[in-house]
Amino acid sequence: MHSVSIIRGQLVFFIVLQVFAVEAEVIAAARVVQSASAETRSVTGNTNMTAKAGCKERCGNVSIPYPFGMGTSNCYRDVRFKINCSNFNNSPVALFNGWEVFQITPDYVRVNIQANVTCGYGNTTGTIQVSKFPFPVSNTLNKLTVLGCNIYGFISNIGEQSNPISYNSISSGCLSRCNAEVNISDITSKCSSYGCCQETIPSKLKNFMIQTNEVLLHNNGYNSTISTNDACSSAFLVDQAFSIPDIRSLKEDSFVPVILDWAITDFTTCKEAQKTRSSYVCGENTNCLEWQNGPGYRCNCSKGYQGNPYLLHGCQDVDECKELDKCGKGVICTNTLGSYNCMADDDRKFPVSRVVSLVIGTSIVTILLLWMGYRLYIRFEKKRQIKLTKTNHFARNGGLMLKKMVTPNDGVGEKTIKVFITEELDKMTNNFSTSRIIGKGGFGTVYTGVLPNGETVAIKKSKLVDENQVEQFINELVILSQINHRYIVKLLGCCLETHVPLLVYEFVSNGTLSYHLHVEAGDSESSLAWKNRVRIASEIAGALAYLHSDTSTPIFHRDIKSTNILLDENYKVKVSDFGISRSIHRDETHLTTLVQGTFGYLDPEYFSSSQFTDKSDVYSFGVILVELLTGEKAISKTRFAEQKSLALYFVKSMEGNRLSEILDARVCHEGSKDDVLLVAQLAKKCLNIVGKKRPTMKEVSLTLAVCMRNFQEIPCTD
Repeated sequence: MHSVSIIRGQLVFFIVLQVFAVEAEVIAAARVVQSASAETRSVTGNTNMTAKAGCKERCGNVSIPYPFGMGTSNCYRDVRFKINCSNFNNSPVALFNGWEVFQITPDYVRVNIQANVTCGYGNTTGTIQVSKFPFPVSNTLNKLTVLGCNIYGFISNIGEQSNPISYNSISSGCLSRCNAEVNISDITSKCSSYGCCQETIPSKLKNFMIQTNEVLLHNNGYNSTISTNDACSSAFLVDQAFSIPDIRSLKEDSFVPVILDWAITDFTTCKEAQKTRSSYVCGENTNCLEWQNGPGYRCNCSKGYQGNPYLLHGCQDVDECKELDKCGKGVICTNTLGSYNCMADDDRKFPVSRVVSLVIGTSIVTILLLWMGYRLYIRFEKKRQIKLTKTNHFARNGGLMLKKMVTPNDGVGEKTIKVFITEELDKMTNNFSTSRIIGKGGFGTVYTGVLPNGETVAIKKSKLVDENQVEQFINELVILSQINHRYIVKLLGCCLETHVPLLVYEFVSNGTLSYHLHVEAGDSESSLAWKNRVRIASEIAGALAYLHSDTSTPIFHRDIKSTNILLDENYKVKVSDFGISRSIHRDETHLTTLVQGTFGYLDPEYFSSSQFTDKSDVYSFGVILVELLTGEKAISKTRFAEQKSLALYFVKSMEGNRLSEILDARVCHEGSKDDVLLVAQLAKKCLNIVGKKRPTMKEVSLTLAVCMRNFQEIPCTD
């Protein structure tokens, strides 16, 4: 009896398959590469979708409209819309994520997917198909189809837990049954649960799986469960407009059409998408429509336009007047953008052209006036912003404080420092042209400029300013402006309207002491004679002694080095670069700061304690004395270890009685032994490791002045 039920179950399955054999011969025999000729759905609405300019429009018989596309990434919106056009057996086939494409419309993509058939004992229960699509399958145009005897097939989201025999929002299914008696006349082409059933599917399905289960049914005592090696079943999604083919010949490489909904899913709603115009897809003359099968939106051409709404100029005006008798007989049809007008013959005497011209002329004048007003507003706003920025910079850089300090209380008399405006300095430096740069340092860049009276000046542009020390900066600025010493470069003024302050100094034309002192490779000897070297040292010492002792408040230079000693055309000294200089009260002995300065000139005591004293400047001056004696730089590129430091190398040489070995040739030839030794011993005192044992700059200045009065020109080798 059981074998009879098996035979009857098999018979029902094959009868069901035989009923839907209308399209079977084409579909069943065809593999994926042959299915491109399958019948396409009829399309309503806009059918004028086109590809992007310069991109291929077709693959075989399939049109590929933008945002879909083939070839380079410029032809499609992103990888989700990429179509590959491949050749199989010399026939072009459009592939979308590996699935053959029948048709692309403004609403859906019709693809060819595999419909599995499982046969044999134990194979009618389990997972038939797992699919992952870039877009959800259409829940209105597809149906789940189940074939077989007493087979329950169902579809569900991947990863969702659901009871196979239940129906809910994330799962749906149907039962295909077989009765005890099989009559072919009882089976129609419609799946009505007898050997075949169909069921609608949930919406928003992209990743899903289709499964089948055998169901044990009893009908009049007859056990209709099929469980032999010949039992077969199939469950698959299919376009509901597609007739079920003859599956007797279908194998796992057989395919049926499925409809995928598609939309732009960068944003969940039209409102969100329209906020970001750069990524909004809909072109001109379009409407944005919310997508019903998930988060996203679609584009439609506005009424009176047709074309591809996903291209910028894709929707073009439809000339409705091309339709015969669009407005009726005897009525004139006039096409307009997005619409048309109907006008009786008698109405044509109305001066339409004159009215149109008047409207156009008025519109042009209005647009020009608006444009001119907008330009004037932009110009005014730009000037206002520039003025506001300058005012903010001026206040932040201490400009208001400086004005109070340099303006006499009675309102008469001369200011001690000139405050320049930005436009003056721009004109003086040709907008700070790179051709005007004469020097760069750790704390700024120096430009040359020309005052209206023709005087050349140097303009220092600092790299940064400490906003917490604005008051101190202004105090020192005023002090420096009051310094009037022949061996110190004169501060002429400043500009505080810029991001960082600009300082204007007198221009010194003959370069730095370092330039004239240090012999480059290929040069025979320095241009500085011994007598000039001693004079230069004396002038530097006089300038530093003045800063330490003769100003109203002592000033520590803090960056004495040969590159900060300028020489004029007569080789007279000008001490420069007061970028990190600080003033102190007379009752103070030192200044505690972060260590700043130039390696090779730094006082060892200051380096270890962060306490800068007047003796720290003395140490830096001692290094310059050694440079004048030896012609070498403060840090050697040829010596190693401790000998890299010129100061240490000099002290060791003095202690080893090897002074003559390190002297510059010109010093040795032109200077007397006593004078050279006097200067060398003075340099050694200045370089004493203990600051308190160093002489003051006033003592150094007096010693060098005596040396100048007793100057002898007897070679030190004699």
